[in-house]
Amino acid sequence: MNCPPHPEQRGNAHRITVHPPDAQGGRRVRANGTSLSRAYAPADVLEFLRRAGLDLDDVTASGAHIIEWRGGGPSVWTPNTGGA
Repeated sequence: MNCPPHPEQRGNAHRITVHPPDAQGGRRVRANGTSLSRAYAPADVLEFLRRAGLDLDDVTASGAHIIEWRGGGPSVWTPNTGGA
């Protein structure tokens, strides 16, 4: 699996997007628009990045310069149901 250039090489654009949790608690993970898989924990995200060829020594679970966490950070794995 090929990933695009490192964000520092393309301005400050995020290369990895972790989408909000779905009803089952999974979060879609994409690399510059290409689906990697669905994660159910931060360790899953890191494994997808490893498989995509990223050096995990350069990536942390919060990885603000590489990972854009939508709908909550790495500690959020349940959907926001909007209830009161």
